[in-house]
Amino acid sequence: MASYCDFVKNLDEENLHRKYHDTEYGFPLHDDNKLFERLCLEINQAGLNWSMILGKKDNFHKAFHKFNISKVAAYKEKDIDRLLSDEGIIRNRLKITSVIENAKRILELQKEFGSFENWLDKHYPKTLEEWVKIFKKQFKFTGGEIVNEFLVSIGYLPNGHDKSCPVYKKIINQSPAWSQKKR
Repeated sequence: MASYCDFVKNLDEENLHRKYHDTEYGFPLHDDNKLFERLCLEINQAGLNWSMILGKKDNFHKAFHKFNISKVAAYKEKDIDRLLSDEGIIRNRLKITSVIENAKRILELQKEFGSFENWLDKHYPKTLEEWVKIFKKQFKFTGGEIVNEFLVSIGYLPNGHDKSCPVYKKIINQSPAWSQKKR
């Protein structure tokens, strides 16, 4: 019998965590802007709770131009000031400047590897410790927990869902190439 993951099994389907679990967490992402968004949200979650980030997700989209990598990479000091005054997002200068710097770094990866996803694929598979070393060399504000949650949330590390969870079965059956690559 299918059983949802422990952290959402008692949550209503309208709960933000449950919606995220059922429709996003662990699902493969192939769009660099979506990958960038997920990394940025994980960075902003550091030291806070995920409910807060999920509740502010729409605000983050508006504030960061829908996580368009090229637009965010071009942000200047006036954009940082705008973001620091935006009550709808996390107003932390270090997190904001890290997001901007990481957008610039993803643009460099796109030039070299064709996409952020290709860069991730080039390094797959790795242990968490290996991933953390790679991310710390490449990106700003990417410690162990941020890297772990980012990679689990996009299916590059295991344990996003219990194997008995119906969402796990959806993810594995989405794409034969993805299921072979990520098992």
